[in-house]
Amino acid sequence: MKSSQTVRLVLMAMLAAISVVLVMLLRTPLLMAAPHLEYDMADVPVMLGTMMFGILPGLCILLIVSVIQAFLLGGNGWIGLLMHFVASGMLVVVVGLFHYRNIKWWKTILGMVLGTITMAVVMVPMNLIIAPIFFGSSMKDVVEMLVPIIIPFNLLKAGINCGITFVLLKALTPITNKDVQLFLKCKINQLKN
Repeated sequence: MKSSQTVRLVLMAMLAAISVVLVMLLRTPLLMAAPHLEYDMADVPVMLGTMMFGILPGLCILLIVSVIQAFLLGGNGWIGLLMHFVASGMLVVVVGLFHYRNIKWWKTILGMVLGTITMAVVMVPMNLIIAPIFFGSSMKDVVEMLVPIIIPFNLLKAGINCGITFVLLKALTPITNKDVQLFLKCKINQLKN
């Protein structure tokens, strides 16, 4: 039992590391009107971890990645950590609720669609509260950016990451979800021999 927990923690750490590497390798603006809002694929390994191990492990992976991104990769410190963890956390929770232990592809897709919408909706009050206080924007400026920039950016970012995650999940199905326990048992037996 202890060996399976170790293998699980190692897999979670690997997903967190992949997520950090993706942030370092791929950061690109999605909207020309807001080049400071950059797309990254950090949520893809986090969602894969959520789908394989559950919501709480997915949130743990996300927290590790958010801390590294916020403090080591120029992600606006505590404010960046809070914004990233809340936004991606909502996506992780909703996707996890629809997928983990209830693996039907239509539910996974529904979870991804609802998670994308939830992330975009949650970022509206987050931006209205945090941007005027910590970034010096006026409330009027933030309100004017909601429809043309903030909402589309979050819908695009979450939608792209969900699409990539879904494709990877379909490709990795033999070793994910219900088969992950069998996979872990096989790895443990290999380690014992």
